[in-house]
Amino acid sequence: MRKFGFYVALAMVATIPGLVMRLAGVHTTPVLDTLIFGMVLLAAGFMLSWSAETAEEHVSQGVAMALLALVTILPEAAVDMYFSFQAGQHPGTDYVQFAAANMTGANRLLIGTAWPLIVVLYWWRSGKRAVELRRENSVEIAFLGLGSIYSFVIVLKGQIDLVDTGALVIIYAAYLWRLGKLPRPESRSMVGSTAGDDDDDIEVGPAAELARLPKRRQYTIMTLLAIVAGAAILFIAEPFAESLIETGTVLGINKFLLIQWVSPLAGEAPEIIITILFVLALRPTSAFGALVSDKINQWTLLVGAIPLFFSLGAGTLGVLPLDARQHEEFFLTAAQSIFAIALLLRLRLSLGSALALLGLFAGQLVLGFIYRNDEASTITVLTYMAWLYIGLAAALFLWNRTFLANYVRYGLFNRPAVYGIEGQDAQSASASVVETSKVAV
Repeated sequence: MRKFGFYVALAMVATIPGLVMRLAGVHTTPVLDTLIFGMVLLAAGFMLSWSAETAEEHVSQGVAMALLALVTILPEAAVDMYFSFQAGQHPGTDYVQFAAANMTGANRLLIGTAWPLIVVLYWWRSGKRAVELRRENSVEIAFLGLGSIYSFVIVLKGQIDLVDTGALVIIYAAYLWRLGKLPRPESRSMVGSTAGDDDDDIEVGPAAELARLPKRRQYTIMTLLAIVAGAAILFIAEPFAESLIETGTVLGINKFLLIQWVSPLAGEAPEIIITILFVLALRPTSAFGALVSDKINQWTLLVGAIPLFFSLGAGTLGVLPLDARQHEEFFLTAAQSIFAIALLLRLRLSLGSALALLGLFAGQLVLGFIYRNDEASTITVLTYMAWLYIGLAAALFLWNRTFLANYVRYGLFNRPAVYGIEGQDAQSASASVVETSKVAV
């Protein structure tokens, strides 16, 4: 417990400067403010992750994975909800763009960097060129697909409204219900771990120390960590968001791009670092499963909360409009999600597929930076990139069409798979996703 206490104390100390500044109403420079307030979000995110990882020992496997992913998106969700609320209070201002920017950036950053990172690290650590998933992971993939399909409804409407909130919440509720039907393994040391990992008894990180305590003490510490971290995040979201906007002005950096890519880093960093630890401990299936669940939470609850907080800010039922730029940003995010799902149809993500995700994402960043001051060219680039994702995804779906029935039957409805493909149990029955990607390209 000394090690655990040291990490908690370190996280607490990291929050002190930002919380004191917030209480005293003190500000330094925009850049330094952003770093100090961002450190609070980062430290609070770690505390939430430790609490949720320990809680996974006491609930079913799938619900535990969803719990971890849900609490770890709180930092980025708090910032996005602030932007959405301000957009409702100040319609027609940049806050409308910022709300969508933070959401699309968080979603694309997760698939474009975190997913490939897991595969690359696993290859470096073990020499294996793919992360193999289990049949149970088809539940996450199936509901991610359902949410991604619905996202195109938003693209067609050109706005996000409370109808979307209801639909996305229903999808998430169905996801939790389906996860509740998954078995809970006798031994599991991380949210989402399966028998497919090399060693299910390996425990790493501060949460491993907390899990050794008696249950009553575990519950007490978990609750305190969650309360302290949650309060810190909600308290610091406003000054962090505003200092980030001011930083863009002072440094002459495009504020939209700054919010789209820098803001989500504080929210994503804790879970990414924790999943890296599990990959290095040869637990890639656990790590990847948690990241997929994280994406589902972002693509359902995070998107669905935007019109809700927009309406609260407006004081009436409101609709968040997507201008030409935001429409294509959302379109590209939805297209990337569909492509990622297509790569997982054989319940594995290969090194080649991971590099394809990373390469396409890097291309977006480079082109976005090149055309950062040319709105028309930026919109054109976003549109072409989105259609490229969709074209590649269509080829992959066509190539792997026989596997779709498995996702629908088992992933959504808990029925036996038609073709008997169950991830690592049937490696010999499936071709490499690398070959599939090459065919698509």
